[in-house]
Amino acid sequence: MKKQTGMLLATLLALPVLAQASCESVKADISQKIIQNGVPESGFTLDIVPNDQVDQAGGQVVGHCENDTQKIVYKRVGRDDDSSVPDSAGSSQDAPAQ
Repeated sequence: MKKQTGMLLATLLALPVLAQASCESVKADISQKIIQNGVPESGFTLDIVPNDQVDQAGGQVVGHCENDTQKIVYKRVGRDDDSSVPDSAGSSQDAPAQ
């Protein structure tokens, strides 16, 4: 009986650590998928935020963890200065010479 109680106690104490590790592993998986799609690692951030703080975090929710109590939020980095110009716009160097 004492062994069962000890095992139960150890399991209960380990749950928060396992839950956090699962969020980190989900975040790592999502990060790898984004990088494989051609986005440089320095071009984005992923943040783990509680559900009630998602609106303040900004960005786009790309995943969830801890029984859907935490969200993983994606934000692009370093594109604010040229975000008003679409990628397809090109530059004056692309225009044919007259």
